[in-house]
Amino acid sequence: MEHLTWESVPLEVMSDVISRKIISGEKAMVAQVFLKKGAVVPEHRHESEQITYILEGALQFQIEGREIVVHKGEVLRIPSNVPHRAVALEDTVDLDIFSPIRTDWLAKDDAYLRRGEHD
Repeated sequence: MEHLTWESVPLEVMSDVISRKIISGEKAMVAQVFLKKGAVVPEHRHESEQITYILEGALQFQIEGREIVVHKGEVLRIPSNVPHRAVALEDTVDLDIFSPIRTDWLAKDDAYLRRGEHD
């Protein structure tokens, strides 16, 4: 059992436009992701199913040939191994839930997020 506050979780700065806080268990992971307006999450895929809940702002996703804008209070579920890309339309905070956990994030083997791309 673990009881945490988001304030106690260290902020990991990925680039000048993307940062995050991660809490991970054995089989599921949750992350707060902070994206400045124009930040790009390049196309990628992963084994983990992803549920993205927008707390503030809006993200424009490109997934399965579609463009989907997810606004504050909305949720997007991304199935396992489906390629996806996102652009922050404004300063955005999202809550990402992954299962299984993203071992690449924990090992810092996620260079695609560390490039600091802008649209």
